[in-house]
Parts: sequence; structure tokens; C-alpha cells
Amino acid sequence: MSEKIIAGVDARGVCAGAGIEPGDVLISIDDRPIRDVFDYRYYMQETRCRLLIRKPDDARQLVEITKGEQEDLGLTFESGLMDEALRCRNKCVFCFIDQLPKRMRPTLYFKDDDARLSFLTGNYVTLTNMTDDDLNRIIYYHLSPINISVHSTDPVLRVQMLKNPGAANLISKLARLSDAGISMNYQVVLCKGVNDGIHLDRTIRDLAAFMPLAESLSIVPAGLTKYRKNLPHLAPFTREGAKAVISQVESHQSNFLSKNKTRFVYAADEFYLNAGLQWPTCESYEDFPQLENGVGMLALFEYEFYKILRKIKQKPAYSHISIVTGEAAAPFIKRLCDVFGKSFAVTIDVYAVCNHFFGRTITVSGLLTGRDILTELKGRQLGQKLLIPANALRDGRFLDDISIEGISKELGVHSSEVSISGRAFAEALIRD
Repeated sequence: MSEKIIAGVDARGVCAGAGIEPGDVLISIDDRPIRDVFDYRYYMQETRCRLLIRKPDDARQLVEITKGEQEDLGLTFESGLMDEALRCRNKCVFCFIDQLPKRMRPTLYFKDDDARLSFLTGNYVTLTNMTDDDLNRIIYYHLSPINISVHSTDPVLRVQMLKNPGAANLISKLARLSDAGISMNYQVVLCKGVNDGIHLDRTIRDLAAFMPLAESLSIVPAGLTKYRKNLPHLAPFTREGAKAVISQVESHQSNFLSKNKTRFVYAADEFYLNAGLQWPTCESYEDFPQLENGVGMLALFEYEFYKILRKIKQKPAYSHISIVTGEAAAPFIKRLCDVFGKSFAVTIDVYAVCNHFFGRTITVSGLLTGRDILTELKGRQLGQKLLIPANALRDGRFLDDISIEGISKELGVHSSEVSISGRAFAEALIRD
């Protein structure tokens, strides 16, 4: 269990002036040790708290706090989890981290499978790396909803896919969570010829049996890079294969909608792009329960874009703008930009960047690298502004560690990241 090192004390919080300082370590609240952020949040709810603090010189200090019910203590910690994230022990046949090239940032190679991150950041977890105590804590604190990576409900197939014997008892764990009233969202990473077809039908039916606590299920295609040496052979879905998956999912949706008043299962946007089919309307995604999994993102993006477009009255700040995106979404982005360009007399060039870094099978914008962007755009007339999708960047840097400032310098154009939403995109086309 890692130390709970305090990084900051809110000057307006109840702990201000109590002698607690950054660098101190929180040991316990009301004599109860703090394992992680969930213990901290649970124990701090009392109106009177006794915090045991260890100072940098190892001196102990007992601090008594009086506060309002549910009022935050105003402490921040070096680790948001207040503990080390649990490492994943699976060797999933589709694991993207196993398909990364060497010599990238060390943090990119860390595999987590920590249920606590499901509640803090929306991560999906397999439940295979959890002990009974971990499951009991989820139930005790009623941490809901939990996001679960399923892939298959067939015990034998799931063990084969995750390379972990502990993957076989998924249904019993789901039953425990359901019996405790914990809501669940699921995802299936679909691998052609592995867990698709009749296996997918079984998985959908098995998970739907936990409704209404089973709230949603996304079906997303496995991301396959060119770095799969010594890994099991997996083939990408063809156009016809993507159409078959969509048809299969929409058939289940129809049944669930008539019986349960919800579609429950959704195919990722990537399947519709690969199939060359128009994605469903916003209404078909209900309350967008799987948006972060790339489900319904295009429908919502398009809706927001046209909604903002109808309200724009001002003249755009620039007359010539360039945009980079992945190959999959490029036709969609170009269609929106053509409408915008004609409405406001703006030249907008959309560049579909080929992913040489990970391989041609990777076509999404979130995995673009600075190197490939530079290769595509070097020597081109890019206008006064270059827009880059924010999901390709982490703290201003691409996966290959090139910064957005480096892109601006190399290409000689002001570059800025734009959030992946129709509203943000339309506003970025208008504003400086």
C-alpha cells in the first residue's frame, strides 16, 4: 500500500490553518487506515474527523476537523487513486499495448486492470485481476456503475482470449454485482473469427440477462497494428464483415427495444465507417452510454455541428484553415467542412493522414502521430491555422513524443488542438 502523500491543501478548505502541509502523509481517519481514495472519500463524510498526519521529520500529528456533512476536506494527493494501480495479468490476444513498438514513453507500456479506475476515469476492467476482497469493497461502498471488459461469456473462449484461468468465472462475478444492485456497462473487443458470429450472439444474450442493472454493451473492433510479431494472427474486418456485425447488432437491438424499452447493445462507429454505411440517428443511441468507446460519437458530433452552424453570425477569423484527421473519418469531416466553407466563404483543406507509424489498418484520429502528420503536410500551403484532434494528444504531445509546438515550428503554421465534439469543432473554425 503506497503512502498517501498530500500534494495540496485548499486555502479555503476546512483543513487550512490546521497545520497540514504539502508533503505530509495521511495515515488514518478516525483510527481507520486509508487504503485508497474510496476509503478516504467514505471516511471523510463524518462531520467530525480525526486525521493522523505524519510530518516529513516522522513526527505524528493528530488533527481534529469539524465540517459540514459531505463537505470535502480540501486535500489533494500526489496520486489520484491514493494507491498504486493494479497491473493487468492478462495476455489478451488483441491487447493494444502488446502491439506498441519499442522505445516509446515508459508510461505507455503500463497495463492496468484496476476496478477503482473504472469509477475514477471510466476505464474498463476484466475483473480477472480482482480478489474476493476487491469485489467485496465494490459492493460495500456500492461503487456503481462499473465498466467491464467482457469479450466473451463462454468460459473456455474467454480464458483462451485473455490467457488467464481466472477469466472463466465472469458470470458468477456479474451475478454478485447484480445481486448487490451494482449497475454495469460492458464492452466486447471483437476479433474476426474468434469471438464473433454465434459467440457474439451468446455473449449479448448472457449479458442482457442482467438487465436492468446491465445498462449497455458496446461492440468495438480490435485495433491491429503492424507490430504483431509473435502474437496470435488476427485479421481486420472487411467491409462485408463490418456490415454483418452491424446487422447482427441491430437485430438484437430490435428485440431488446420491443421487450425491454432499450437497445442495450451498440456497434462502434468504426464498424459503420468501415462498412460505408450511415450511422444511426442521435435518438438511436438513447443517452449515449458508450460515447467514450466511440459509440454514437459521429451522430452526436454531426448534430452539434449543425446546431451551432445555424447560430453563427460572426465572420470567421481566418480565410484558409487546414485540418488533419484519420483516414476513417476524413470523408465525414470533409463533408461538414464543405458545408461550412460554402456558408462562410472559407477555404478548408482536410488531410487524411495515413498511419505509417502503427500501420495502415489503424485509421482513427486518436492514434495519429506527429511524425505521420509532418510527412503528410510538409510543403503544403496550410493557410493561417492547422486544427489537430485533441484525442491524438496527451499533455500536448503525440504518442511518438512530438509536441504540438514542434508541429507548428516544422510546418510554419499556428497549430491548435480541438476537442472531439461538433460544437468545439464549429467554434474552432470561426474563432482565432
